[in-house]
Amino acid sequence: MALFSMVLALAMGASTAAASDPACAVDRSAMLALSVEAFDQDMGGGWRALDARPGCQQAAADLLAAYRAQPKAAGIMLLVWHEAQIRADLGQTAQAVALMQQSYKPAAQDRAGWNLYVDGSIAFLQQDRTALQQARDALALIAPPADMPVVDGMLILNDNGNEQRIPWPPNLNVLDGLMHCFDKPYREAYGMACRAPAAR
Repeated sequence: MALFSMVLALAMGASTAAASDPACAVDRSAMLALSVEAFDQDMGGGWRALDARPGCQQAAADLLAAYRAQPKAAGIMLLVWHEAQIRADLGQTAQAVALMQQSYKPAAQDRAGWNLYVDGSIAFLQQDRTALQQARDALALIAPPADMPVVDGMLILNDNGNEQRIPWPPNLNVLDGLMHCFDKPYREAYGMACRAPAAR
């Protein structure tokens, strides 16, 4: 069993230092018992709180992997994507790409270009500028829902009388950032600075 654990840790690219660092300690049982929404969407809790601690990204990625192994997390592709992003941040490119490839939606369910965003992100990690440009350009052509107006590149949503504006197409600015900072690590290229006009 000890040998198996060691092999598994190596395969996952786990950092023994991160796993044993007191600064990265969490109540693992409590974390795994959280609802999917609390674990993934609470900006001050769940895996995000651990990820925000300096030097604890590896521990956060491994916590996500453990959470995803539970039946309640089956089919929640956003959890797969978030683990992939952390592993990309860590430079664990092969693992990140493999996880991203699991996050594709069936074509009939992909009305906002998610799969093109995945294509572009994988192309960036594989340093394929042509494929990234193709994914970006195809995403830019995705039409908004017929019943939702787009003004100055922002989709206008009405949520019980509260107007919300989100960029359309979703994630186009992210792929633009990956293009602008193509030669930088994913952690930096994904950041807001690379999406700003000044980065172009």
